[in-house]
Amino acid sequence: MAFTGKYELESQENYEEFLEAIGLLKAKTDHKVVTEVVQDGNNFTWTQTIPNWTWSNSFTVGQECELATMTGAKFTAPVTMEGDKISIQFPQYHFTAEILEDKLVMVRDHSSHDLILNIT
Repeated sequence: MAFTGKYELESQENYEEFLEAIGLLKAKTDHKVVTEVVQDGNNFTWTQTIPNWTWSNSFTVGQECELATMTGAKFTAPVTMEGDKISIQFPQYHFTAEILEDKLVMVRDHSSHDLILNIT
């Protein structure tokens, strides 16, 4: 499945609860996140942007990669593809992303709250 594209937030579930669970409630914003994905085979650049903030990670599926959290903290984790779903274990949550009906669906799974983002 090709992920390349520019996607704007359409809906989200458990946004405030998720941010509170990972200690980032102060980062809450009413701006719509724009996610841009560039895919070249198994190589990805994944960038999320709102005014005054950009978060970007480059990674290769099937390899252990150095990544950054939303706060900029660096960590290393394997990036896998399970079917058509990208999977990464971040320090405080598990991230998955897939394309469903032309929408990018990202889930950040925390033990107490899941953040579900639907992006078109």
